[in-house]
Parts: sequence; C-alpha cells; structure tokens
Amino acid sequence: MTEKLQKVLAQAGLGSRRALEQWIVDGRVTVNGTKAKLGDRVARGDYICVDGRPINRTQSQNAVTRVLAYNKPLGEVSSRKDEKGRPTVFESLPKLTDGRWISIGRLDVNTSGLLLFTNDGDLANKLMHPSTQVEREYAVRVYGEVEREMLLTMHKGVQLEDGLARFDAINYSGGEGTNHWYHVVVREGRNRLVRRLWESQNVRVSRLIRIRYGTISLPRSLRTGRWLELEKSSIDALKNLIKS
Repeated sequence: MTEKLQKVLAQAGLGSRRALEQWIVDGRVTVNGTKAKLGDRVARGDYICVDGRPINRTQSQNAVTRVLAYNKPLGEVSSRKDEKGRPTVFESLPKLTDGRWISIGRLDVNTSGLLLFTNDGDLANKLMHPSTQVEREYAVRVYGEVEREMLLTMHKGVQLEDGLARFDAINYSGGEGTNHWYHVVVREGRNRLVRRLWESQNVRVSRLIRIRYGTISLPRSLRTGRWLELEKSSIDALKNLIKS
C-alpha cells in the first residue's frame, strides 16, 4: 500500500500539504536517496528525508493530535519569519519535541482574534481546503453608511477580482454614529476576503476580529497574545467537520 508523499509528510507534522508540495518542487525531499517529484507515492519501508534529515514515520503515526487556540494581537504576522522583522504568531507558542506547529488558516497583520494551530498537517490541510466549507466568523467594525441593499448584495454575492464571493450570514451587533459592528460568516479563506467584500460597497473596515473557526469559538477569557490547548472533545468536534 502506498500513500502520497505530501500526505505522509503532513502526517509527520511538517506543514500543510500545500507547503510541503512546494518543498518537493524545491528539491528539499528525497525518497530512498533520490530527489522526490511531485506526485510520488511512498510505501511503509521507504526512507524519506527532508533537508537531509530522516523522517520518523513510526513516531509520527503514533503522535497524539494537538490543537491550540491563539488570540492573535494586531501587528503580528502569520508566517514563521518576517523580512521586515515584525513579530510572528509562532513566537508565543509552546515548543514541540517532535514536528512543528502548523497554522490552520491565516490572519493578516491588521486582523486579530482566533487562530488555530495543530501538530497534525493532514488535519490542518482538510480544515483549510475549500471543499470542506468550514465556517469562519468575524466581528467587523465598519465606518460609513450601511444600507439594507448593501447587505443583501453581499449576502447574494459580489464578483471580486478572484471570483464570486459572499457572506453566508450578516448580523448587526450594535454601534453608534458612523461606526457599526456586524458579525459575518464566510466559508473560505481567500486573502482579505471580508475586507474586500465590504470595500466593494464603499464601506471601510476599521476593525476585524475572527471569533470562530468551525466549531471553535474564541474564549472570552483568552487574553490577547495568549494560547490554550484544546481538549480532546473539542478536537474531535473539529475532526467531525471534515469527515466525508
């Protein structure tokens, strides 16, 4: 029995499948001493190395899936390193003795709130994949006049430069003057999607906070810049979202 190479690497907690596919293209992965190619499949006894370091498949297969909920502050970037020297979301996470933390989705530098991390690359990939349609909920503070027709348009769908996009739900949650809060739900992770939908209606987003990813909501007690580890029941609820 063989499996896709990127799936095996993801199960070892090395990253999401998309990132690992790029590693293969970049020539960082070898199988039995030969440089791997995208599309390669591997068997149980194959010897896999990344950057010359062997992958312990037995250890990774027995690893317990862990998931962290992190309350991302403004100003942190979602990459592991930043060329501008800005702080990254990975700097505050606990160290792993095997594998590494993989972010489930991203938040841009000006967005705060819930960001999930796991040591299970396969779980991360499935939760992010467009086909799973996992809900992401945001609290949005907008500046400007918002008319009912605008809300209907964003709910029905707006043609953006990278395709049709829509909010699955839009609920008003208060405000005063020209600043108003809404809770919106989307089912995909396109770059700056929430902001771009509002901007299509000439409304500016002045604050954006992710408050839910799938079945996991941002705990009220979780302070900005802090993390907590999810219990098994919460992790199982996430896994149930991706069962085919």
